[in-house]
Amino acid sequence: MPTMLLVTHGTDGDVLPFVRLGAELRAGGHEVTLITHAHYGPHAGRAGLGFVPIDTAAEFERTLADTPDLLGGLGWQEFYERNGLYGQMELEFAAMAARYRAGETVLVGRHTSALSVLFAAEALGAPAAWVAVAPIQIMAERAALHAYRHLLWEGIAGVRRRLGLAPIEDWDAWFSSAALHLGLWPRWFDRAGTRSPARVRLTGFPLPDEGPDEPLPPAAEEVLSGPVAPVLVTGGTGRMLHGRFYTAAVEGARQAGRPVLLVVRHRDLVPDPLPPGVTWFPRLPFHAVMPRVAAVVHHGGIGTLSRALRAGAPQIILAHGVDRPDNAERLHRHSLATWLPAPRWTPEEVAPLIKSATAQGTRPPDLTQPDGPDADPLATDVMQPGTVRPDGGPGGTVQPDGGQPGGEHSGGTQTGGTQTGGAHEDGVRRAAWLISSLAVAPPDFAPDDDAGLTSPTGNITADTGSEAVALAPAGVAAERKEGATAVEAARRQLGRLSAAQRQAVAERLRGRLSGREA
Repeated sequence: MPTMLLVTHGTDGDVLPFVRLGAELRAGGHEVTLITHAHYGPHAGRAGLGFVPIDTAAEFERTLADTPDLLGGLGWQEFYERNGLYGQMELEFAAMAARYRAGETVLVGRHTSALSVLFAAEALGAPAAWVAVAPIQIMAERAALHAYRHLLWEGIAGVRRRLGLAPIEDWDAWFSSAALHLGLWPRWFDRAGTRSPARVRLTGFPLPDEGPDEPLPPAAEEVLSGPVAPVLVTGGTGRMLHGRFYTAAVEGARQAGRPVLLVVRHRDLVPDPLPPGVTWFPRLPFHAVMPRVAAVVHHGGIGTLSRALRAGAPQIILAHGVDRPDNAERLHRHSLATWLPAPRWTPEEVAPLIKSATAQGTRPPDLTQPDGPDADPLATDVMQPGTVRPDGGPGGTVQPDGGQPGGEHSGGTQTGGTQTGGAHEDGVRRAAWLISSLAVAPPDFAPDDDAGLTSPTGNITADTGSEAVALAPAGVAAERKEGATAVEAARRQLGRLSAAQRQAVAERLRGRLSGREA
């Protein structure tokens, strides 16, 4: 059985797509282990994934508390040393080495941060995929390379020495050495800003990971059922927020005459005491809440914006730092959100945006133009009649009017959480298909343009026979070399190190780091 080892870092927007990715790979017959922060152990457990924590709950919270200082002058070297991130790299490597099976293992890492995946791919000869969750991770490659090469080089060099790896001579080639580069966003979103390089395959936004049975707290139901539809205010699950975010968002919503559902995991970030008309929750099931609110005021995180798009909720984005201004600008160019930079965060500026958004609502997308400015915000490609969807259901024909009766697109029916007819494609399912192909064929894909993968036409599978190739997504099957088997691919990929060398690395690391591996 092919083994998939997934490594990611960050908060919900970075980790939960990997949980969903692992679940899709597991459904396809793969053995999957998620290597990430201890906080996400329960998520991995519910998805049926193996789990290795790279920290403790307290260490995770300490790292989150340090992240705002990265925008305020804390150096990267100090951040890495204070939070033990060099040791985390070694722990991640050890977890992968311990679970590695020659010819059957694929390594998957969060783009830019999962250096351990490239270390392990280099040492073990296993194929690797890097998965970006937002365009900025691709756009910031040069800046990340500069940091690793000039600011963090001494610590990284020490990690590599301890792992038995030689110094990196060609950083550019090494940093792009993963066999597969994926972007979890649709083509229209990519084209609304700086476009990704041709090597990056675009899959579409992930479906949310929340289960339909997640209960809605009675207090939230009471607000949602009130005479005035509330505004949802959330800054995501991290702490890298400008200090004025919650004050401007909450007071702006109140000045707009709306009650507020305030969702933030860290209670110390929000006004205390809470103003009248504001109800706070550390977490809410957004799939149940967003379709019922008047608008969503948020920070611009990729997970939050894609959920709001799926729900058809108007968005006002207060974007500051990292990927958020870029995400906000891409939506704004399609008239799918309004946004403000941090210097303009005042209740007096936020309130009119909320009033305007709630008066106009969300513009229904035109599903007949998947590449234009009126494209379905969640579709990557329009399915053609007669094609087979990743969930095994038949494809449908998109209705030309793009109507949305009952809040859903009319182009098809709901099947297993994925809608037929080309709307609401699941980017994680597409990503899982591409990653699974690394387990059965050598990773020498021909370059193509930034259009990404064409419509998928089959189930994820670990089979290596002709049936698997026939069922592969169009655009994957054509790129596989006929007759390639897992064993033949593995021999090419594993040629650099002998089994004894790989075993020595794994045993040394298991002995030294086993006390930290859970």
